[in-house]
Amino acid sequence: MENESWNEIVITVAAEDADTAGAIANMVVPYGIYIEDYSDLENEIMEIAHIDLIEESLINSDRTKAKIHVYVNPHESPAEAVSFIEERLKNADIEFEWAINDCAAEDWVNNWKQYFHPMPIGEKLLIRPIWEEEYDAGGRKVLHLEPGLAFGTGSHPTTKLCLETLENYIDENSTVLDIGCGSGILSIAALLLGAKSAFGVDIDKLAVKTALANAKENGFEPPVFDAVNGNLSDKVSGKFNVIVANIVADIIMEFNTQVGEFLTDDGVYITGGIIDTRADEVKASFAANGFEIIESFEEKGWCVFACKKA
Repeated sequence: MENESWNEIVITVAAEDADTAGAIANMVVPYGIYIEDYSDLENEIMEIAHIDLIEESLINSDRTKAKIHVYVNPHESPAEAVSFIEERLKNADIEFEWAINDCAAEDWVNNWKQYFHPMPIGEKLLIRPIWEEEYDAGGRKVLHLEPGLAFGTGSHPTTKLCLETLENYIDENSTVLDIGCGSGILSIAALLLGAKSAFGVDIDKLAVKTALANAKENGFEPPVFDAVNGNLSDKVSGKFNVIVANIVADIIMEFNTQVGEFLTDDGVYITGGIIDTRADEVKASFAANGFEIIESFEEKGWCVFACKKA
């Protein structure tokens, strides 16, 4: 492994889009990204160090652009990661350029895996990465997970908050729609918590493939769980009493205009992936589209909202 090269994907966006683009990139590989953003360099240096000595190469850098560096291990396809990111950036109306480079060999996968162990979530769930053979469920429902390149391990604050929120709303009558299903973690969790059925939709084919495989690993196959590749309005029909969307603020606000037609009158709409700096915009969008917030949660700058029809 130590002789294998990783792929570095470099995504260049406008500086004002860095937070949203970074959140999207973080969905692909939450274990290995960093962001170059020098748009406010002088002020930040003065605040931290109260000096005006800045390296010339940084002074000459393009302040209007930010670069997001994403690292993909040798056994996964950078093209798939790029496809995932491209679709979400386009949906967020973010202009971008990208390049793929080899980067110095380092065992990123094992560095990541050493921090991703069986993990209790809320009161009822245990997330177990499939490479972990020894674990004590302690009476919890065990969700067996191979994240692959699809977003959703449970370790990211927004996914954890969504899982904890689901516990409050799932019962044996729940029918779940999982928008942007990623690894399928939220759908599978809902089924383990007792939901009658779950249906996932994602614009990324790899995410759908991963979600179906993870569901099968946990004993759920069609029609109890199914997932399709496509957009919400094109691929979904019927009504659901729990809808969950763990994506990014701009896409949540886009979905807010459509979700009402798929939600039962007494259903709950749970949204995550929202950076705290965008929370007010999202709240306003809920109100504008006929939703009332019944619960909200925040952790490490990420927000999750549970809503009902007003």
